Amino acid sequence: MLNEERIRMMTKLARYESKDGKQALKISRYYRHDYLGLALLKNFFLVTIGYLLVLAMIAGYFLDFLLDHVQVLSIELLITGSVAGYAAVLVLYTVITYVVCSVRYARARKSVKSYYGKLGELSRLYAREEKKLGRRLGRRNSDDSYAGR
Repeated sequence: MLNEERIRMMTKLARYESKDGKQALKISRYYRHDYLGLALLKNFFLVTIGYLLVLAMIAGYFLDFLLDHVQVLSIELLITGSVAGYAAVLVLYTVITYVVCSVRYARARKSVKSYYGKLGELSRLYAREEKKLGRRLGRRNSDDSYAGR
């Protein structure tokens, strides 16, 4: 006999697993510290690569000026400004990454906790139905039917 409530619940859980909760289930596998550490590590490398690319594009754009005034320019000032700019960009993106990933992790944990609660509820529905079925057939427990007793 089909239980409509159980089927609806299984459909919702399957939809969650395949669409909405796919990312949340991946995130929830990590401890918070590990998830944030991995995100910050990726942030460091991506910001570094991005900053170097932008710096190279700016240098390429002003290459004529740089080559014409190489004797007049203060290389130390240019390098100090570039490093200070890199540090500022890195700090800004690190803070943004930390906040975004912390919120994402908290939402994922809350979502997965709700998901596991619904799985428990589904399990209780199965147990309740097995008890009803066992009483109707005069069995003591559901293991008797599988053991051939």
